[in-house]
Amino acid sequence: MNSRVPFFILVTALVFAGLSSIYYRHAEMGVPLTAGEQIDIWQIEAEIEFIGKDAPVNAKFTLPKDPNFDLVDEFTASPAYGVHVIRDEQNSEVVWSKRQVKGKQTLYYQASYKLALNPVDEPIAKELPEAEMLSKPHQRSAQELLNEAYDKSGNRKFLILQVLNLLNSDNQNVALLLSKYSKTEIFVQLMTMAKVPAMMVRGLVLEDSRRNQQLIPLLKVYVNNQWQMFDVEAGKFSKELPILVWQQDTPSLLDVTGGKNSKVSFSISHSTQSALREANSSATKGDVFDFGLYHLPIEEQNLFKGILLLPIGALVVVLLRVIIGLKCSGTFMPILIATSFIQTELVTGVVGFLVIVSAGLIIRSYLSHLNLLLVSRISAVVILVIGIIVLFTVIAFRMGLTEVLSITFFPMIIMAWTIERMSILWEEEGGKEVLIQGSGSLIVAVIAYLMMDNPLIRHWAFNFLGVHLLIMAAVLLMGQYTGYRLLELRRFKPMAED
Repeated sequence: MNSRVPFFILVTALVFAGLSSIYYRHAEMGVPLTAGEQIDIWQIEAEIEFIGKDAPVNAKFTLPKDPNFDLVDEFTASPAYGVHVIRDEQNSEVVWSKRQVKGKQTLYYQASYKLALNPVDEPIAKELPEAEMLSKPHQRSAQELLNEAYDKSGNRKFLILQVLNLLNSDNQNVALLLSKYSKTEIFVQLMTMAKVPAMMVRGLVLEDSRRNQQLIPLLKVYVNNQWQMFDVEAGKFSKELPILVWQQDTPSLLDVTGGKNSKVSFSISHSTQSALREANSSATKGDVFDFGLYHLPIEEQNLFKGILLLPIGALVVVLLRVIIGLKCSGTFMPILIATSFIQTELVTGVVGFLVIVSAGLIIRSYLSHLNLLLVSRISAVVILVIGIIVLFTVIAFRMGLTEVLSITFFPMIIMAWTIERMSILWEEEGGKEVLIQGSGSLIVAVIAYLMMDNPLIRHWAFNFLGVHLLIMAAVLLMGQYTGYRLLELRRFKPMAED
C-alpha cells in the first residue's frame, strides 16, 4: 500500500468528523452560525374562566402539538388547585382539580414557543374518511360544485384553489350549502368527496400584543407531499403571521366537570432571544453527540475561550511560514504575542513589543561582554524584561496613558527568550537578519491577532469544536508541502523578464 494513502485517509476522516460535528451542532441542536443571531419567542397565555357549582371540579385544557413549533417553557397559575400536565403520543393536556369549588374561577396557562428547527410533517392516513352523507339537495349541490371545480382545474393544487374561489363567489349551490354549513365544513366535505386528504383544525394567529384572542377554524390540505394551511372563512391566508395549530383531532378545547359558563381567551406577546443561549439552555446533558462546553463551570468556560484560539494562531503560523515563507524568531512565539495583543489592544501591544525588544537588545549587548553562563544570562534577561515593563508602565501612567497598563499581559519569559535569540542572531548574522526575523514575527503576530480577535472566528472556535478537526487536517496537508515558498519565487523574476 502506498505510504501516503493512510495519511489521506486520516485527513479525510478529520474533515468528515469536523463537518459532521458542525452540522449536528447547527442543524440538530440549533447553535447559530453567527454570534448575534436572534430567534422569535412567542409567549401565549390562556385565561380560563368558569363558575363553580359548589362541587368537585376537573378542568381539562387541550395543549397544542404542532410539529412546526417547539415548546420552550411553560407554567400555570392556579392557587389551591392540583395541576397535572399529561403528554402522550395522542394528546397533550393540562388538568386542574379541586375538591370543592364555588363561584367564579380563573385559571392561567402560559407557554413560550419557538419555530421548530426540523419540523416533521405529519403523515397522511392510510385510509381516507368516508364523505358525510348530506341531505339530497345539499348532496346534489356539493357534487355540482365539485364537478365545476374539476372542469376548471388540471391538478390537485388548482382544484383546491378553484374550490376556494367558488366558495367566495355568488354561486347558488354555495348559497344553499352555506345555509346549513360553514365554509370550512363545506370545504372539508368537498375535499373528502374528491379523495383529497384534508382535516379541520383550530389555530391561533401569532401577532404581537394581542389580547382576548380566540382560536380560528382552519383547514389543512395535503398538497405537493406536504400539509398546507388555508383560512377558508377569510378567503385568504397571511403567510407573514405564523399560526400555531392548537386543536386537532380532539373533541373539545376545554372540558370542565363541576362548573358552568366556561370560556377561554388567549393573549400573545412576541420577544426575541439569543439563539445561542436558547440552544444551550435546551440542550440535553446526556446527549452523546453534544460536545458543547456550556455545561462546564463559568471559570473553565472562560479558560477554554482563550485556549481554543491557539489552534487558529497555529494555522496562521503554518500558513505564513510553510506556504508564504515568512521568517520568524521562534516557531510559535508569534502566537503568544498575538494572545497578548488581545489583552492589550493592537496598537498598544505593538508599541510595547517594539519598546521592550529594542531596550532589551541594547542592554543585552552589554551583557554579552560579561562572559556570563547561559543560565545566568537568561535569568538576567528575564529580570531585565520585568524591569523594562515596570519602568515603561510607571512612566506611561504618569503621562496619563492608562491603556499601557495592560502591557503586563506580555509573556515575560517568552520575551526574554526572544531578546536572547535576536541578540545571538545579531552576533552571528548581523542586524539585517534580526530586522527581517523580528519584522516577520511581528507581522505573523498581527495577522494571528486579527484572526483570533474576529468575533465570528471566536464564536466558531468555542461553539463548534469540529472546526479544530478541520484546522488539524489543514495543518497536516500543509505539512506535506515541499515546494517553493511564495516569497522564494522572486528569485526567478530575472528569468521571467528574459
